[in-house]
Amino acid sequence: MYPPPTRPQRTRRALAPLAAVALLSAAVVGLQAPQAHAVGSVVKVTGSQGDWQLTVNGAPYEIKGLTWGPPTADAAKYMPDVASMGANTVRTWGTDATSKPLFDAAAANGVKVIAGFWLQPGGGPGAGGCVDYLTDTAYKNDMLTEFPKWVATYKDNPGVLMWDVGNESVLGLQNCYSGTALEQQRDAYTTFVNDIAKKIHQVDPNHPVTSTDAWTGAWPYYKRNAPDLDLYAVNAYSDVCNIKSAWEQGGYTKPYIVTETGPAGEWEVPDDANGVPDEPTDEQKAAGYTKAWGCVTGHRGVALGATLFHYGTEDDFGGVWFNLVPDGLKRPSYYAVKKAYGGDTSHDNAPPQVTDMTVSGATQGVGAGSDVTISTRTTDPDGDPVSYQVLFSSNYIDQNKGLVPADATDHGDGTLTVKAPDKLGVWKVYVKATDGHGNVGIGSKSLRVVAPKPSGTNVALGKPATASSFQTDPTGGCPCTAADAVDGDLTTRWSSDWSDPQWLQVDLGAPTSFHHVQLAWETAYAKAYDIQTSDDGRNWTTVKSVTDGNGNVDDLDVDGTGRYVRVTGTSRGTGYGYSLYEFGVYH
Repeated sequence: MYPPPTRPQRTRRALAPLAAVALLSAAVVGLQAPQAHAVGSVVKVTGSQGDWQLTVNGAPYEIKGLTWGPPTADAAKYMPDVASMGANTVRTWGTDATSKPLFDAAAANGVKVIAGFWLQPGGGPGAGGCVDYLTDTAYKNDMLTEFPKWVATYKDNPGVLMWDVGNESVLGLQNCYSGTALEQQRDAYTTFVNDIAKKIHQVDPNHPVTSTDAWTGAWPYYKRNAPDLDLYAVNAYSDVCNIKSAWEQGGYTKPYIVTETGPAGEWEVPDDANGVPDEPTDEQKAAGYTKAWGCVTGHRGVALGATLFHYGTEDDFGGVWFNLVPDGLKRPSYYAVKKAYGGDTSHDNAPPQVTDMTVSGATQGVGAGSDVTISTRTTDPDGDPVSYQVLFSSNYIDQNKGLVPADATDHGDGTLTVKAPDKLGVWKVYVKATDGHGNVGIGSKSLRVVAPKPSGTNVALGKPATASSFQTDPTGGCPCTAADAVDGDLTTRWSSDWSDPQWLQVDLGAPTSFHHVQLAWETAYAKAYDIQTSDDGRNWTTVKSVTDGNGNVDDLDVDGTGRYVRVTGTSRGTGYGYSLYEFGVYH
């Protein structure tokens, strides 16, 4: 077996719908009993050791699937496209009162659903929601009531393929426990999964039950504690080709499916020169899907198929990394999956291919608001005219996964010029190349944004600095002292108490005239503040007042003279304190 991933799985978790397990009663939501004419499928795991197969109404069924991202209300819109790709299955993470349109749309298009049920702490590394599976009988009883209720509601819907209890919780329990307690919880969790499986089988004997985790290291717990599961399930990305050997070495007596797979995830790739995960190219991602499917089909008689990640329409940081149809546009990965699944590609218009991309000043640092030149090597296999859009993501600065469009000047041949964002730190830059036929190719690189360099000499650099307070707690890169704001290093900062007012001052050593002040704020900025001078450190003169601060970098043309120069925050822009990467005073 291979080890669990060590990087928090941020990209994937941003996409996974953390499905509802709210306790809704059928009376409250007004569910109708299944129609008398509804006929569900009979799905079985048949065969013997190493020679299993899945059957639907007696016919062999290999899962050629996709994880499902759009709202269930939009299932009828997107399910025909899923079917056109050659896919026969979609997988969800939660089943509740909203699920019926998905089951119905799937059935109408010859597609079936691996219907998920969410258990805490789902989502693997970085996920939350701790439960004590040894003592929390209320939670367990609620789920033992809740899940079979939805099974009873939908079991006769012809869109149902199987039930999937939990997602990555065996691994995710490491976020809540350690040592002996962790082992006890993992045993208790998988025992509870088995209790749910037994209840589901009592309600619905015609569909298998599985449970998904993030690594094959979870399978020994299921083997020991969950004999009532019909098969195992695992999420694996770049490690997908190691599953076969893990299964063989583990001595397992059940088949498995792969419930999430595809190209390498954010937690599996090396960092780039800016210290952030180096995202694969479109070409590499497409190859990743092809390789993953090849490794799944290479374990015949044991691997019963896969649901590749991800048929999602979100157009954000995670969506660019994994989604096959971000914003409804088809990518090279979409066509790679369609080809793997045997869909008809003979009349498809191919998407543009962004095979290379460079960003000027990407690692040296580009001043906030300065011009950035982006060069791409982009071709369109069908010779279609290509249009470009540039977007930025601040995910690695503030965990905001949204994409912000930038005004770009297109110089032809895939060369574009945009203004760098104002916020300091490492941004992701995306170039979307579209062909007017519903296709897109996307290139991405990181860009380090730094404070623009003012004219003159920074007379505060390296000088003694003091502050009204500073953060001593060793979190977030702290302690964060006053000296950290005058060291010329934009990776260190001063951080104050969470109250008003607060101040930071620098001793220039002698009365000194200056013409410019630059404040490089961290996320915790000042909405209102004063720039003040003093010759004795006691009597202060205000030379500039700001009442509409918005963070990022403040470049202030201000004339003053003094031995001491101080910034006094009078109104915080956030609920935190004041935090400055750099306080520059220019002579």
